Amino acid sequence: MQFLFGPGRVPRHGPIKETEGKMADTLKGARLKGGLRPSRKYGDDRVCVQKGCNTKLSQYNRREYCYAHAPVRFPRVRGRVVPEGT
Repeated sequence: MQFLFGPGRVPRHGPIKETEGKMADTLKGARLKGGLRPSRKYGDDRVCVQKGCNTKLSQYNRREYCYAHAPVRFPRVRGRVVPEGT
């Protein structure tokens, strides 16, 4: 397989091994450094603050309202603003 480098030439990193270019049977990776941070919790037994709503909120939901009563929030749009009516 050394024909890629010309006659009698060997690449700087050494001769090509027979296993190069083939898929491995297993994948190897590095572990993440540091510990995993636990999810933030916002309290147990919370309910939607909308009057008359008894929907129980998840302990991981930081909002005060359930999905049905949450106020509409529009994302920040970046870029050019298109004029209305075009």
